[in-house]
Amino acid sequence: MNVHDSEKVIGTLVHQGYQQVATPEEAELVFYNTCSIRDKAEQKVFHRLQQFKKEHGKGKTFAVLGCVAQQEGEKIFEKAPHVSLVCGSASYQQLPQMLVQLETGNRRVTGLSLDTEDAFETPLTRRDNPHRAYITIIEGCDKACAYCVVPFTRGPERSRTSASVMQEARQLAEMGYSEIQLLGQNVNSYRDPSATDWDFATLLDEVGSVPGIRRVRFTTSHPRDFVKEIVDAIGRNPSLCNHVHLPVQSGSTSVLAAMQRLYTREEYMQRIAWMKAAQRPIAISTDIIVGFPGETEADFEATLALLDEVEYDSVFSFKYSRRPNTSALVLDDQIPEEEKSRRLAILQEKQRQIQVRRNAEYVGSVEECLVEGFNQATGQWIGRTSQNKTLNFVRAGSEDLTGRYVEARVTRSGPNSLAGECVN
Repeated sequence: MNVHDSEKVIGTLVHQGYQQVATPEEAELVFYNTCSIRDKAEQKVFHRLQQFKKEHGKGKTFAVLGCVAQQEGEKIFEKAPHVSLVCGSASYQQLPQMLVQLETGNRRVTGLSLDTEDAFETPLTRRDNPHRAYITIIEGCDKACAYCVVPFTRGPERSRTSASVMQEARQLAEMGYSEIQLLGQNVNSYRDPSATDWDFATLLDEVGSVPGIRRVRFTTSHPRDFVKEIVDAIGRNPSLCNHVHLPVQSGSTSVLAAMQRLYTREEYMQRIAWMKAAQRPIAISTDIIVGFPGETEADFEATLALLDEVEYDSVFSFKYSRRPNTSALVLDDQIPEEEKSRRLAILQEKQRQIQVRRNAEYVGSVEECLVEGFNQATGQWIGRTSQNKTLNFVRAGSEDLTGRYVEARVTRSGPNSLAGECVN
């Protein structure tokens, strides 16, 4: 989602006559597109701002975009006085007017409104990947997870019309894009605001039926809104990638309740059961937070047991991080940092072992890959399968395969990727 936001910003700037340069050192205008989902990411923003200003900042104009901009607002000017522009993701369409203000001498310009429909207007998007494109279908989130800043930085849920989504998908197909990823803070709560009234499963199926589109992915899902119709659509439509990212956050129902996740472990496992019973095998990935306030050793063990039960293909795991404006700030029984680190290390090692086993099952199979590039150091092409596995493979000859779909036989596997040889 942040990558796509950057594409929107770059496209807008280029349209205004700006030229993108290869390095920040060459730039006169330096943008930091930010994420505030974790404290570490937010602190990194201010560290980099200060470091770059000290080393290379002479004569440059600095801007902070995205969720940290929306969250901190004008306080950024106090923390980093050399910043001149602060703009949230819903205001990118207003960047040209903001830049005019900068050019006329205004040193503190903001764009922080969340009450706008312009977030969906992306006519000036600069797409640097010629094969894969992103489409935002929904912005914001109406959930109130106790640890999450998204409702405060992205605002309430607002869905785009299905007609505009389909129009953009067809245009991308005509331009030669073969893979589309549908984006939103909670894509499966999508509801067409027009009279068509499509739900997410319908939209997903329709985008997957656009001529020229060979792969459709989506992120991110909330289990509460993940319905069986989504799995059914993946099963019957081969253009829909058989990979689902379904964040669980914890394997303990009591912790899920404290997190205000709106589902139990059993309800989550029902969604897993739908995917395990699908017409074709679906790779499943997830997010997990360890050390949420009040998480007992038994709660943590329940999460470890969930890993064994589901056998995820990959897991993004994090230590709980206190975030401003979230209800978890008032919770007692904060877990010590060293204990959070211990639990995270145990969880990551268990998941690594699961991925070793899971990936070994692919050895001998032939997988279709979208080729993303060539690794000069290893002499291998880098491919990605429908199930979102990285497959590094060798192929004789000097022909450029980038952007093509090829079949490769898996000959080796590791915890994070597959390796093999091209068979066509």
